[in-house]
Amino acid sequence: MQTFWGILIPFLGTALGAACVFFMKKALSDAVQRSLTGFAAGVMVAASVWSLLIPAIEQSAGMGKLSFLPAFLGFWLGIQFLLALDHIIPHLHANSAQAEGPKSRLQRTTMMVLAVTLHNIPEGMAVGLSFALAAQHAGEGAALSGALALALGIGIQNFPEGAAISLPLRQEGLSAGRAFLYGSASGVVEPVFGILVVLVAGTIQPLMPWLLSFAAGAMMYVVVEELIPEAHLGEHSNTGTLGVMAGFLLMMVLDVALG
Repeated sequence: MQTFWGILIPFLGTALGAACVFFMKKALSDAVQRSLTGFAAGVMVAASVWSLLIPAIEQSAGMGKLSFLPAFLGFWLGIQFLLALDHIIPHLHANSAQAEGPKSRLQRTTMMVLAVTLHNIPEGMAVGLSFALAAQHAGEGAALSGALALALGIGIQNFPEGAAISLPLRQEGLSAGRAFLYGSASGVVEPVFGILVVLVAGTIQPLMPWLLSFAAGAMMYVVVEELIPEAHLGEHSNTGTLGVMAGFLLMMVLDVALG
């Protein structure tokens, strides 16, 4: 039961952020959006290293000097997975005028939701795997605390993401209720993929280091391909840079304080 509620935390962060559409009339300013995008990038970088890659290598310690191999290959497969999704799913980033992926007749609002949904997939996998890892070390409170720290970190950075989807949609003419539903829908994939990887990891335990590093690779792809560039749009990119540092530090604090 703890695993189920823990996996829901990131989605709740997205839904709460999307609910801002009921209280705010204007979209976030460019400077705020850049800093929050950078913040999300910092959280994801820290989570990829401490919560995913390091545990993946530790899980493969029995391989001796080759203990890095599952982490290396899993990381690369995660990158290829997101690269493939990037090419086969039409999507539109909030600050972009041109859609990516194959040509599509999907509405602009739908493609904006798909853009956020894409990078929520590895986040859901990461949180699910952290709780699966905690379940394997049932007697160790630190493992569960570490999973909770990751879920909280992702949930905090999902709050502005939910707002970044719902507020622009409201500006484009959607009702507050529909904008909220679209914003919340972008986070649904997180608990779905979180539960899926928990089931897979619990069934085939030797896959754990591969799955952990796979999620890390997918998250890092999102950071480098999407979040970092978006955080540095415009003339004054230092706001995005400071956002990255703040997100990284927060995830570090959560990991140490709760882990």
